[in-house]
Amino acid sequence: MNTDTKVLKLVRKSESTPMTTTELPDHKLLIEMYRTMYLSRRLDDKEIQLKGQNRIFFQISGAGHEAVLVAAGVVLKPGYDWFYPYYRDRALCLQLGMTPLEQLLSAVAAEADPNSHGRQMPSHWGHKKLNIVSQSSPTGTQLLQAVGCAEASYRFELIPELQKRIGNFNHDEVTYVSLGDGTTSEGEFWEALNTASNLKLPVLFLIEDNGYAISVPVEVQTAGGDVSRLVENFPSLFLQRCDGTDPIESLETMRRAVEYCRERKGPALVHAKVIRPYSHSLSDDEKLYRPDEERASDAERDPVKRFGALLIDEGVIDQNGLQQIKDEVDALVNEAADIALASPQPARETALNYIYSPDVDPASKDFDTEDNVQLSGNPGTMVDLINRCLDTEMARDPRIVVFGEDVADCSREQYLETVKGKGGVFKVTANLQRKYGSARVFNSPLAEANIVGRAIGMATRGFKPVVEIQFFDYIWPAMHQIRNELALMRWRSGNDFKAPVVVRVPVGGYLKGGAVYHSQSGVSTFTQIPGLRVIYPSNALDANGLLRTAIRSDDPVLFLEHKHLYRQAYNKSAYPNEEFMIPFGKAKKVREGTDLSIITYGALVQRSLVAAKQMEQEGISVEIIDLRSLSPFDWDAIAETVKKTNKVIVAHEDSLSWGYGAEIAARITDELFEYLDAPVKRVCALDTFVAYAPQLEDAILPQASDVAKAIAELKAY
Repeated sequence: MNTDTKVLKLVRKSESTPMTTTELPDHKLLIEMYRTMYLSRRLDDKEIQLKGQNRIFFQISGAGHEAVLVAAGVVLKPGYDWFYPYYRDRALCLQLGMTPLEQLLSAVAAEADPNSHGRQMPSHWGHKKLNIVSQSSPTGTQLLQAVGCAEASYRFELIPELQKRIGNFNHDEVTYVSLGDGTTSEGEFWEALNTASNLKLPVLFLIEDNGYAISVPVEVQTAGGDVSRLVENFPSLFLQRCDGTDPIESLETMRRAVEYCRERKGPALVHAKVIRPYSHSLSDDEKLYRPDEERASDAERDPVKRFGALLIDEGVIDQNGLQQIKDEVDALVNEAADIALASPQPARETALNYIYSPDVDPASKDFDTEDNVQLSGNPGTMVDLINRCLDTEMARDPRIVVFGEDVADCSREQYLETVKGKGGVFKVTANLQRKYGSARVFNSPLAEANIVGRAIGMATRGFKPVVEIQFFDYIWPAMHQIRNELALMRWRSGNDFKAPVVVRVPVGGYLKGGAVYHSQSGVSTFTQIPGLRVIYPSNALDANGLLRTAIRSDDPVLFLEHKHLYRQAYNKSAYPNEEFMIPFGKAKKVREGTDLSIITYGALVQRSLVAAKQMEQEGISVEIIDLRSLSPFDWDAIAETVKKTNKVIVAHEDSLSWGYGAEIAARITDELFEYLDAPVKRVCALDTFVAYAPQLEDAILPQASDVAKAIAELKAY
């Protein structure tokens, strides 16, 4: 909105809690700001009323935060800048152009709600037209995504080819992200500040400090009780403090911060002191932990009441004019509430819509060129063919960026001519930085949430991040981002936003010395996450074709690469052409048999082959199915082999109890019981961790001999 308005110098009259003396914008802007602040408060009050009547199901207010949020909305540009708000940011969204009806549609869980189409709690903001990116409940996860969003703008300027492939970038755009004082305790807050400052990204951080994280006061949350003192030494960070209940002071503060970001000097952080006149939410009662005198003191700083009084005192508007605004807003809110309450909720049959892309199906024939593959060149390892896939796909699509820990050849580019280059701890990304430059292949901090969170933000802007988590064992710091953000972005926004990120992860054991923290294989943790594709190739050729499908699909993909298989001679392949793809959910029959079937994947494919050949000497014919794709998986191939042999083993590297094979076994028993001549048998790791001592590792992980024993027992049943 236009803020280059005539200013008027006014001296404030003495009040019990006076606002600062400063230059005020003209009357029109002041009245507009008041109207939005009052509208925000009345919407909170209406929702509280509706919750008391059991007509909505949850309420969390933005009361006390209105002044600084309206100020932010005045100086930022909807549909131009990008916004990652948190649940108190009702007033910001209104100022940007969200309507009272749109906010109340969210409260009643209406299908027409533009925030989430009835899929999220109220005050989980999102609006495609306004560039308000879908918000979730975990505190702080939006911070790294905001950094990734701003980083997309930064890299867009560095990669000329992108300007023909991606739109909606502006050379001076700003990414806004807000948080409460409690969220500053989250590690992702510090990770976000680190990367934003390091890259001088145009991110505006707004800390709305109301003194409490639910019931925990700020001095318990933060060393010294003032987080802005702790971040003062971040380089290139423009730090501002303000009274966030004073709209005039907030406006000037936010204007300075936004200008700093627009000029590409780096990120800005505004620490605004606000109040929380209502409880944290209607599930909380602040009277249980806040004394009356403290709550009364806050009430004296109420931004809506103080600003209305100021406008009257300074002659900006009279009492009748102010009352007219209130009456108009009250009528508007009541009318919007009536419409919202009459709006239908989503139909039951829409529950499964938008878990995955409705437009691109990586399990379709469009991604199946496997039967006509043409191979050339000397055989390469899985590492070689994954690297080749990344190379050819980066040449094809300038939207692809590759980053993670140690993935670049050398971050200090001046040494590239004199060093061999790293290219990942397993050399999977070797020479990609040399070929495509540091704008597209780069190292991240040693922070897994940082990697995935930034990738989500970049994917939201149209990039195609292919990121690496160095070891599966260290993926857990990114779990919030993977489970609650990456996999959920499309579904929770009703397809308004998406995050088609590929996360490559070396996984598994059978490497002597890997031990507890370099040998995990807990894939079932991820296959139970709707919205996430999970792929697990067992050989070089499959890895190439499945990775190409992952990159060209429109869904988030966890691409698991078994470390033991990276350089095995038995799984080498010559190189396929650049259109070679294997669809998701298509298993591969790697051995024909008639007596029993083994359903497996990853490192157990080869061990099953060894066992099957051994048992063939005893007259037992074993069929082996390599799933390759774990979510989705090829149920038709499983059903076909079970009906053929009538006996089945599920073999995998996960632990036996609650492992991936339990679901396969349960579904076979549930749907194919009449075809079974014996119980479904499982060959899996022991229910413990992988040990360092080779003898212990061999005992813990399933071996070919374990598979052979299971074959003999099942045949004899």
